[in-house]
This record gives sequence, C-alpha cells and structure tokens, in this order.
Amino acid sequence: FNSFLQAYQHKLKLALIGQSIFGQEVYNKLRKEGHKVVGVFTVPDKNGQADPLALAAEKDGTPVFKFPRWRAKGKPIKEVVAAYKSVGAELNVLPFCTQFIPMDVIDCPKHGSIIYHPSILPRHRGASAINWTLIQGDKKAGFTIFWADDGLDTGPILLQRECDVGQNDTVDDLYNRFLFPEGVKAMVEAVHLIADGKAPRIPQPKEGATYEGIQKKENAEISWDQPAVALHNWVRGHDKVPGAWATIDGQMVTFYGSSLLDASVPAGQELEIKGASRPGLVTKNGLVIFGNDGKMVLVRNLQFEDGKMIPASKYFSADETTALELTEEEKKMAEDIRAIWKGILSNVAVIEDSTDFFKSGASSMHVVRMLEEIKQKYSGLQLQNEDVYMATKFADFIQMSVRKFRGEDKEEELVIDYVSKNVNNMTVNMPYQCFINGQFINADDGKTYDTINPADGSIIASVSSASLADVDKAVAAAKEAFENGEWGRMNARERGRLMYRLADLMEEHQEELATIESIDSGAVYTLALKTHVGMSVQTFRYFAGWCDKIQASEHGATIPINQARPNHNLTFTKKEPIGVCAIVIPWNYPLMMLAWKSAACLAAGNTLVLKPAQVTPLTSLKFAELSAKAGFPKGVINILPGSGGLVGQHLSEHPDVRKVGFTGSTPTGKQIMKSCFYTIIFIFYSAATNLKKVSLELGGKSPLIIFSDCEIDRAVKMGMGAVYFNKGENCIAAGRLFVEESIHDEFVSKVVEEIKKMKIGDPLDRSTDHGPQNHKAHLEKLLQYCETGVKEGATLVYGGRQVRRPGFFMEPTVFTDVEDHMYIAQEESFGPVMVISKFKNGDVDGVLQRANTTEYGLASGVFTKDISKALYISEKLEAGTVFINTYNKTDVAAPFGGFKQSGFGKDLGEEALHEYLRTKAITVEY
Repeated sequence: FNSFLQAYQHKLKLALIGQSIFGQEVYNKLRKEGHKVVGVFTVPDKNGQADPLALAAEKDGTPVFKFPRWRAKGKPIKEVVAAYKSVGAELNVLPFCTQFIPMDVIDCPKHGSIIYHPSILPRHRGASAINWTLIQGDKKAGFTIFWADDGLDTGPILLQRECDVGQNDTVDDLYNRFLFPEGVKAMVEAVHLIADGKAPRIPQPKEGATYEGIQKKENAEISWDQPAVALHNWVRGHDKVPGAWATIDGQMVTFYGSSLLDASVPAGQELEIKGASRPGLVTKNGLVIFGNDGKMVLVRNLQFEDGKMIPASKYFSADETTALELTEEEKKMAEDIRAIWKGILSNVAVIEDSTDFFKSGASSMHVVRMLEEIKQKYSGLQLQNEDVYMATKFADFIQMSVRKFRGEDKEEELVIDYVSKNVNNMTVNMPYQCFINGQFINADDGKTYDTINPADGSIIASVSSASLADVDKAVAAAKEAFENGEWGRMNARERGRLMYRLADLMEEHQEELATIESIDSGAVYTLALKTHVGMSVQTFRYFAGWCDKIQASEHGATIPINQARPNHNLTFTKKEPIGVCAIVIPWNYPLMMLAWKSAACLAAGNTLVLKPAQVTPLTSLKFAELSAKAGFPKGVINILPGSGGLVGQHLSEHPDVRKVGFTGSTPTGKQIMKSCFYTIIFIFYSAATNLKKVSLELGGKSPLIIFSDCEIDRAVKMGMGAVYFNKGENCIAAGRLFVEESIHDEFVSKVVEEIKKMKIGDPLDRSTDHGPQNHKAHLEKLLQYCETGVKEGATLVYGGRQVRRPGFFMEPTVFTDVEDHMYIAQEESFGPVMVISKFKNGDVDGVLQRANTTEYGLASGVFTKDISKALYISEKLEAGTVFINTYNKTDVAAPFGGFKQSGFGKDLGEEALHEYLRTKAITVEY
C-alpha cells in the first residue's frame, strides 16, 4: 500500500501538441496530477474561435502557440522549431494532432514524444482507424499509446487498451463509451510511467499490420452487392463522418444510424435505390435495406444534399410539415436561441432564417455548447445532439424546438413493435424489445429468446436478449438523465405528479396487465388483477405521495454543534438521491416486485435500469410503455430483458451504478453482494474499484406455528393460503408448519379435504384456484424436491405429482412426519408443498427453538387465541415480518424485508426510501 501511495511522485515538464476536447481533457488531468505543462502547441483559431485545448491553456496562463504549419516545402520552419525549443519540455504529449510534426521536434525532449492512436496497433494504421475498425467488422476495438518515430504509426508501443465492439456500435458509441474516457486516463498513466522510469518500449509486430487510407465522401458510396452485415458495417463505419451514401431520386442521400434487423420483413412503402438489387422499404421504424443474402439492415436517419436530415420513416412525408405560428413566449425563445447561435457563430454578421449551423463553421463541439446554453435558459426544452443534425438551418431548428417545447413530438417519438394476441376476451399488445433511453430497440447483437406460456408450453413472443453493450447504453442513459436531464432538475411535486399519472395509466390498463401477467407467469387471473396489478398501482400511489415530503420526514435536520467562539456554526443535513440504481427482480410477481422497488427508487429522485426475470419479461416491458406515455423523461426508466448471469452481473459490477436492489435466491444474492464490493489492483497501479449500496430480499423458509387454542378453521384457511397462495411461488410462503400435537391430525385432515375442492386449470378461468408453475425447470425442481422428501422418510399425504394435462401444473402437496434434519425441513421449495411437523403440547420454547433453527429469516406466523403468548412468540421469532392470526397480509405502508440469509434492507413503507437516499451534512460558519 505504501508503494502505491508513493507511485507517480516524479513530475515532468510537458509540451502538449494537438487540439480538440480530448486534448483539453488530457491537459487538465495532467496538470491536476502535478505535471507542469510548459507549452501548448495547437491550431490557429477557426472562424474567430479558439480550439478547446487553447481555451483551457489560455485560461490557466499556460503559453499557447498557434502555428498553421510546422514545415514548409518538406523542411521544418526554423522560427517554429525555435519557439518550441524555448519552452524546455522534457516530453511531448500528442493526444490528438492533425498536423505533421518534424522529427526535430519529436526527438528534441529528453523523453521523446508519445502519441495516442485509436486502434490496436499495428492494425488500422492511419487517420481513419476508428472507421475501419467498424467497416471491417472487428470484434475488438481499442487504442494504443506509442513512442513517435519517423514512420506512420509504427513506433514502439507503450500501452494498449481494448474493448468489445457491439453489433450496432457506431464511431460515436466507441468514442464516447471507451476511446475518449479510457484514452484520457491512459494518456495520464503513460506520462506517469515515463516519469517513474517504468514505461516499456515494445516493438510493433509485423504480423497483422494494416494501413487504410482516409475515408472521404467521394469514396464512401455504398456498394450493394454485399451481405447485410457488410452493408451495416459500411454505414456505421462512416457515421457521422464522412457518411455512407447512395443515390435516391437523382440525389446523394447519406445514411445514419444503422442496425441489423433480425425479424420478418416489415410492412412499408418501397423506395428505389440506385445500384440496389431490391428496393428499400420505408417503414414506421426507418428505412429497411437488403443485403445480397436477403437479410436486412434498418437505417434510422437520412440526410439530403442540402444538409437537411430527417427520420428515414418520414421519407415520403418529409415536406408535409406546415410552419408553426409562434406565440409571444415562443418568439422570445426564438430570439434567445438566435442570440446563442450568434455567440457561437461570431464570424456570421447576422443569423438569418437560412443560416446553416455547420456550413457557418460550427462543429460537433459547438453542438454541445449550444444545447447546454439553451438548457440553461429553457430547462423544459430537452434537445439531443441528433436534433441539431436533423435541423441545421436556423428556421428549421426553431420549428423543431417549438414542437418539442409544446410536447407535440412525444407521442410520435415512441415507436413500439407489439406482439398482439387475442386472449381473455381482449387484444393484448405486448412490447418485446429492450427499453433504453425512452425507445424500444432490438438488443445490440440482435439476439432474442422465447418466453413461454406455462399453461400450455406455447411461445408467447420472441423477446430481445440484452447484451453487455445494451447494459452500458442503459446505464449511460440513466446517468445522463440523472446528472444533466430534466429529471434531475424536476421539483419533487412534479415528480410525484408523474408517478400518480403512471399509477392511473396502470389502473386504466389493469385488465391487460393482469392478462399479460397471467399468460407469462401462470398467475391466476383474479389474483393477478387484485394483487399483482392492484398492489402495484397502490405502491406507486403511496410513494408518489412521499415525493415532496422526503426532506421533512426522512430526518433532514439541523444539528446543534460546539461553537468555535466568537464564530457561530450551523450544521444541517439533507437527503439526496443516490444516482443510477440497478434493480433485479424475480419471476413470481413480475409487476409487483418491479413496483415495490421502482416506486421508492423514483420517488427518491433516482434513475433506474431494471432487469426483469428472464422467464417473465412482458409486464415489465408493458410498464415501460406506460411510463413513457405518462411523460417520464428519456433515460429515467430503462428495462433490459435477458440473462441474469450476463445482464444482472454486469449491472452489479458497473462503476456508474450506485445502488443495486435485488430480489431472488440467496446464492444469487451472495454473488451480487460479492460483485458490488471488490477492488482489484492492476499492473502499473491502475485500480478498478466497485463499491455500492445494496439491498437484498432473498430466500425464506418461513415457520408458521399453529397452537391448539387457535380457531382451527381459520388456521386451516390461512395456513393453506400461507403455502398455496400464488401456486406457492411466494417469497414469504410458510415453508414449514409446526402444528401442536393435539390438533395435528384434525388439521391435516381438514387441509386435505380443502385441497380436494381446489380447481386446478387455466389461469384465465375465473373459477380456477391453482394455476401452473412458472416454468418447466421449476416444475422439475419441485418434483425432485418431493422425491427427496419421500426418500428421507417424510409421509406424502397428498400430491407430489405433475398434473396430467398440457402445461407445467403440479398438484398441491402435503408432507407430514417431517423431522428437523430432513432436506425439505431446511430448504425452500418455492412451490405448492406444505411441510408439516408436530410439536409437543405446551412446548412453546421448544417449538420456538425449532422455528428459529434456520439460516433464513424473511417471515413467520403464529395462530393462537392467547395474545400474550402470541406477542411473546413474535418477540422471539427471528424474522423480518411476523403475522399473528393471519398470513400474507402485506401493505404498501408496512416495511418488508428479512434477517439473516434472507437479506437486508426494506421494501415498502417509509423505510424503503432510506434504501435509495444518501445523507449529506453541511456546516456553515457565520
């Protein structure tokens, strides 16, 4: 540890040669680490505007040199080289440089020069390396920091980093997700290594070396005689610069935003494209183009020769939009935006309606600045970078901004592909794609999986299976929404209004939600309507009411502290949201578990990425649709169906996720806990850390103690509900019943009598009592559980078998004579299996000891008329919830959570808010 603290103690005098925001970030980080930047050598001002690196250096008083060139007629310019040598640099750092730097300068410093290159050298030497990484379909991307020599990107390697390339990644995706942030860190690390004498010089291998020329517009035309994946790679490899293009209706049209489309051919209007063997299709989601293998690519945006960009889905209606009549408030907004444009385009005398933002000299850097300035003045106007490219002329930009300001585009923006089924006397429309940043999209790698109806084993839908790239996109969207979006600035009362609106929409769609829940999870429809959906609505309304009361009720307070006379101090605390929260839920109550965690999370002001259980994704995706219709800003709610081992694991390890809320099995909970708390020190003292807040609601083996002085008919009814409610797929199900000896036989007889009255069948039938188990693997596990019970000597009184009919149905089961050492006495079945043990008459402390001899502590119950005995037992039972003369009585206002191996943290009630808030102490001296 001491050696770690002493690392990087040597500091260097640096010359930074280059430009761009990337160069600016490297400059700022190096100065922060204590290195001295003795000179910045960058490009001249363009259109009266300095490069970001120059702006940062000038602000700090660092000498800045702006040479238009370093060489003339192939020879170094003496005055330029002399000016460079005057700063006395020990190392040249070239983060991003478009100029040719003479070897007299490269070799001049004591330590030479290092350069950042956006590929894994020796592959893709040359200025268009990122483009070619995608064009050639590489599975890995990355960057190299190398020692400059007199070749083209051929110098010895200092360090390299790599990342996976997602199937639909663009240049911007790779740059923003990895090449920029990790590249900045790596440049700083490289300087540290040089300063400490630890920097390697690894000769570049000859094997695998490639060089590709700079991609220009004239050679970016699409060649159509290729497979779909090659077309896709060509389009995304040129997005945004220089842009892959084709000729349509006699003009050059540039394609942006491509993704592989793995589905049946959608409905659309044909569009002839020069050179393509098959017409494209303009669909509601964009332009579908075809490879020579018959497979499809979806293109989202098109740009015409005049610079106008449109959604590809609007190709045939692009000119139909009529100009808006502006109100006085909107006219003022237009003039404010005109002033912002003028501040950026200082070289333009007057901002006319026809002024083109980019043709007037603006770049992508200015897009960010412009949007941030607009955001400061009009927080209710949420614009994205893409919007600027869609409306580059001032008049078009104002029209687009006003439409967004009025909210006219909200319904239009939400494009949903449904799987529709006529079931339960209605048509249910089910989204099946990932929901990321307010949009339903296919998984990045195009993978899907089938979700199955447990009532008959049929396929309901093929659902997108989220990839690691999708997790990164969802987390990035949630982080952006929290830190910079409308949600982060929204007042608490408005947040509550949105949650009330969402609850209303859930109630309006309750029958559709309950039907989807029933066919996807096997829940009996009447139970799904009342509990799965009904309690979800109640939960959102309950926490909506908390939104504007958190500071008052969550113990934000002023605190008396010792005064340092003659000064006075005021110390107070405030409650703040945590940030991006990952929520992972189980398959037994898909919608209700979503509501229990998400409502508290949102009420506290956080954003979330939720992974539903792989086998029950459909109500979560329907919830996503309703949240968008309720008006939740993009990025606040993200839903990722798919593998828990992939998506859930990556969420728990993701450095931008600040909290994980999980409901599920204890082994999985332990793995998540492990993932959320680790530190790994890499070579060269580079540390990756992961430490975040966690709440876990895990397995249970809840004891239910039934005394002889109970109301036995009530105990039988409640005891059966404690076990068979929701087919036994209930986290607080009574996993073991202790029945006092004197009433044991009568109790068992009455239970069996009642089971025989239960109707097992179609969960959509209103008279059904008991539906199918959630999925086939779970049914098989339950049958094995029962076999184990019989082998160990327990008495199988009833059931234990699969029902002979299609689907995953199991008979309600009763075991007696269960001894404490048996497997079924210790482990949770999570199914319709009643496990009964006797206890001696009057042996209160003995049965308590047996009830507590479990590693779980989620819930428990007791039936007795003796209230003193009941309260005594409730104090002694080691469980987060104790029911007395009732069971399964949960309420949105009552905290819910377990002890021991059943986890920690609470859902529901005021205490749930603590899980999604952090406390900040503030001290003021006056």
